[in-house]
Amino acid sequence: MSEQEEKPKKKTRREFLQQLGIVGIGSVLGSSAILAGINYDKKKTEGQRIRILTAENELLEIEKSDATPVVKTKYENLTYLQKQGRDGIEGKRFVMVIDLSKCQNARKCMSACQNAHHLRPEQHHINVLKMEETENTPPFYMPKPCQHCDNPPCVSVCPVDATFKRQDGIVLIDNERCIGCRFCIAACPYSARVFNWAEPLHAQEDADKTYDVELNVPQKKGTISKCLFSADQVRLGKLPYCVSACPNGVYYFGDENEDAVTNGTTKETVRFRKLLADNGGYTLMPELGTKPRVYYLPPKGKEVPFQEKDRDEAAEHLSHS
Repeated sequence: MSEQEEKPKKKTRREFLQQLGIVGIGSVLGSSAILAGINYDKKKTEGQRIRILTAENELLEIEKSDATPVVKTKYENLTYLQKQGRDGIEGKRFVMVIDLSKCQNARKCMSACQNAHHLRPEQHHINVLKMEETENTPPFYMPKPCQHCDNPPCVSVCPVDATFKRQDGIVLIDNERCIGCRFCIAACPYSARVFNWAEPLHAQEDADKTYDVELNVPQKKGTISKCLFSADQVRLGKLPYCVSACPNGVYYFGDENEDAVTNGTTKETVRFRKLLADNGGYTLMPELGTKPRVYYLPPKGKEVPFQEKDRDEAAEHLSHS
């Protein structure tokens, strides 16, 4: 046997593949195609990172390819209600006017608000305060809700966009996003917010209800609650709960764009700007620059009485005016 015959003939790559057969070639090519597809998908999503908020209110950043869509549950309408609540009512700019000369501390506004928003007895979205200018003047009562500022400091400090300002002037809070940090409470100069330290009053009865950001029900322990200008009622074209419940005509509510506000007791609609101009309307702490949408009419009949010792000072003031 020759030396050439003893040595096995070295196969070329072409011959090797031909010997494997069509099936073998198909398998190799198939595997290559699958691997190529996997590599392609990874490249397609690689580097695309997203942020998600967990149920424990922890903010995480993950690869988009690692995220799994959540199947909708019985709360599938939640997103719609939250979006509706954030959008507000197009073309409107809601305002409230409170006539301090009419308030008699009936507190019907407070109870109506508490009932509507399922608040505990010690919680208030609106509170009626006893005020007195000086020791020489009679006291008067001042309802104080959230001022729904056009420049709200509470919105600026919220780290998770739970509290927000709508296009129609209303400031709301979404307790599905609220993490209970209470920055907004510290930032509010009007002390208009409350914290849910305990389980809500109707926790069991409201457990199966879909959360409505415009009503802020169900309430949730560990979150903030506040006056909402009764956004749920306003959407239906109705007056806020507090306005309708007052027996003494203290409240007016309406649309600044239409220059019209309606009294909750008499149902009389008047010009908003004229009401302020004729009665010396004002806002609380305007020097802060918060631009409240709640206006007050002064407590007529409870002014500081004129004293003889003030005559010279008044005359000097008039001479320079």
